[in-house]
Amino acid sequence: MADHDRVEGAAKTMGGNMKEVAGKVTGDEKMKAEGRADQAEGKVQNAVGGMKDTVRDHKHD
Repeated sequence: MADHDRVEGAAKTMGGNMKEVAGKVTGDEKMKAEGRADQAEGKVQNAVGGMKDTVRDHKHD
């Protein structure tokens, strides 16, 4: 089972990508920057969740 952080991170990354695209379409530089920041935050959160999964999996070996 995937860690909660991985699920939230993936959702945040996807939402950030959509926000960045919306910013590009509307010419809103602030929205584009927020989208890129959300994507970066989501990737970090996903990585943390991946590490938690790895630690949990190795505890059960």
